[in-house]
Amino acid sequence: MSDPSLERLVNATLLAPFPGATPPRWVLEGLERGMSGVTLFAINGNVPGTAELARLTGELRRYADPLISIDEEGGDVTRLAHDTGSPYPGSAALGAVDDPALTRRVYRSLGAELRQVGVNLDFAPSADVNTADDNPIIGTRAFGSDPETVARHVAAAVAGLQEAGVAACAKHFPGHGATSQDSHLEIPTVDADLSLLEHRELVPFRAAIEAGVASVMTGHLRVPALTGDTPATLSHAAVTGLLRGALGYMGAVVTDALDMRAASDAIGIPEASVRALLAGSDLLCLGSKEYEDSVRAIREHIVEAVRQGRLPGERLEEAAARVAGLKSWLAGAGNAEVDRAVGLEAARRAVRVTGTPAVSPNPLVVEIQAPSNIAVGPVPWGLGPWVPDVVPVDAADAGVQGLVERARGRSLVLVVRDAHRYAGHRDLVTALLAARPDAVLVEMGLPVWRPEGVAYVAAYGATRANARAVAEAIGLLQPVSGDALA
Repeated sequence: MSDPSLERLVNATLLAPFPGATPPRWVLEGLERGMSGVTLFAINGNVPGTAELARLTGELRRYADPLISIDEEGGDVTRLAHDTGSPYPGSAALGAVDDPALTRRVYRSLGAELRQVGVNLDFAPSADVNTADDNPIIGTRAFGSDPETVARHVAAAVAGLQEAGVAACAKHFPGHGATSQDSHLEIPTVDADLSLLEHRELVPFRAAIEAGVASVMTGHLRVPALTGDTPATLSHAAVTGLLRGALGYMGAVVTDALDMRAASDAIGIPEASVRALLAGSDLLCLGSKEYEDSVRAIREHIVEAVRQGRLPGERLEEAAARVAGLKSWLAGAGNAEVDRAVGLEAARRAVRVTGTPAVSPNPLVVEIQAPSNIAVGPVPWGLGPWVPDVVPVDAADAGVQGLVERARGRSLVLVVRDAHRYAGHRDLVTALLAARPDAVLVEMGLPVWRPEGVAYVAAYGATRANARAVAEAIGLLQPVSGDALA
């Protein structure tokens, strides 16, 4: 690559991943040559612990002033607490409480934790309005199904994060909540005309913009009325026409991970990168496994697109200017104190109890294992940290009679996660409730399926904080003041 100035412009659009807790030489050299920053992933071993993460980000800052981004929503999507579960409930729980001041406090504390370890760009909050019950990728990540409720809490979350000195990123524009497909695997479709989009999906994004959100993330989803068959990330009509034009957003636009099939399966990541820049994005989140060779190929492909005249150099200059503006904002951003107690307070307030759960001190807790979506990843969930006898079961292999016998003379607690999405889980619960109508059913996903006449507890999330709040609500633990999650 013979043009250093062009290389720096291309580098300014890149957020690169890398393996391990020590940044490799190619990343450090890239930062020295103008690469905007990095994206950290727990699955890459970037976050073995907070002390190690702080050392990693400190090492990155020895070479540049990078954007250090992470996907930390709190709730079920956590990277800082991927080994224990988050001490903060997620968006669905906060939406159920519907106290924007509480949401602001939660996100301010979450932002303070990120800032302490050197992260300055958080891919949160989700501004999606979850109107599809069978949505496989959003669910509890959304503040709810009502646009105005979601908007209130998105604005509060943006304010909280940014008061802590961390740039927020409202996602997934123009809205992933009405989909029934996972964009990691295929292109989801939002079947909405422009009027419905305006009155539903766009309401929270307008609120985020009015709250001064530092960045917006595009979604790899098509809206036929707006983008045709093209995912929004690669659509000029969505990014430049709608987000920049109609909504008037002038801040940094970040792509969702370009290794997702909905963005790049048919054209490859290098070409998806060029098309995302043409559409109007400024920062390219490449994905978790796009290391040195892939980054080089992406860089070279973008340079070649400029030389061919497909990608105007002015578009790169515009992107670089917006990234520089984001970094300038971060240089003067505020600070805040960590307040772990607010996480448990919020989780407690979110719990909803129907009926009268009667649980003995030594119950049998049966947790029906539900697959985690790709965004959540392998994060622990459930009541295990708080109760002595938890039996994880696979709904396909569980023996109803054996479980009933094991619970003889004891209370029985059944724990599910998004049971409405899994017929086998509902069948197993129904059979167990027929044998033990006194059992307590705990839903740690969205409380869509509710059997009649059963003691029912809705947690609106599956984090460590949610689990503690449920254990208290059914009498297995006594509430204590302060942070009881250690």
